[in-house]
Amino acid sequence: MTTTEVSTIKIPRHVAIIMDGNGRWAQMRGKRRTAGHKAGAEAVRAAVEFARKKGIESLTLFAFSSENWKRPEQEVSVLMELFMTVLKREVKKLHKYNVRLRIIGDKSAFGERLQKQMQEAEALTASNTALNLNIAANYGGHWDITQAARKLAEQVAAGQLTPQQVTEEQLAKQLELADQPVPDLLIRTGGEHRISNFLLWQLAYAEFYFSKVLWPDFDDREFAAAIADFSCRERRFGLTSEQLQQAILDTDVTTGD
Repeated sequence: MTTTEVSTIKIPRHVAIIMDGNGRWAQMRGKRRTAGHKAGAEAVRAAVEFARKKGIESLTLFAFSSENWKRPEQEVSVLMELFMTVLKREVKKLHKYNVRLRIIGDKSAFGERLQKQMQEAEALTASNTALNLNIAANYGGHWDITQAARKLAEQVAAGQLTPQQVTEEQLAKQLELADQPVPDLLIRTGGEHRISNFLLWQLAYAEFYFSKVLWPDFDDREFAAAIADFSCRERRFGLTSEQLQQAILDTDVTTGD
């Protein structure tokens, strides 16, 4: 593929991913569901590295929804411990590679130790510029819109805004990730075709890509296939998805190092 053809690839500025299939991945191998979550953490590392190298500005990963508290207590407990372990293990690497970490969602439901660790990780990486890595934990789109509306209601009650000044733009400013570009591409792994209360407002104009691959098996080639599909939707250059996918894999667009 020529340099000109490679330049036609459109890399999304912001990719959001619903990481689905950890439990099924483990069950297919005769393992406990928690083993799938641990394997999924390795896939997260690969996805972050891929996004950083390809010049994606923001990567938002749906790690734990507000509905996931309904899962078996043991699984939730393991997820919390895994979250702690991954934060401890990965935050220095993220900082080394100039990645900014942000945790979005209602963090008040987590234990004090985990909340403190989240704050420290965010503070350490706050000035980094190569990639915005957003981890949605105890997050739900309904919660996000509700808390944004509540903030505006408080401003109206305080006389800082009139009801007539409450606009879409004002509401959007109160949402999580308001300082980042809205997602261009949503990827969901695991074969399901729904967005599960994830970034409901922010995904209004995103392209959706549903993969049958279970999250622990989502590698660079699968990520490239999703971007190739996105690029084809945006522009038609006569290239095949396979050509675009290979070009994305071959192109290294590192930023901020």
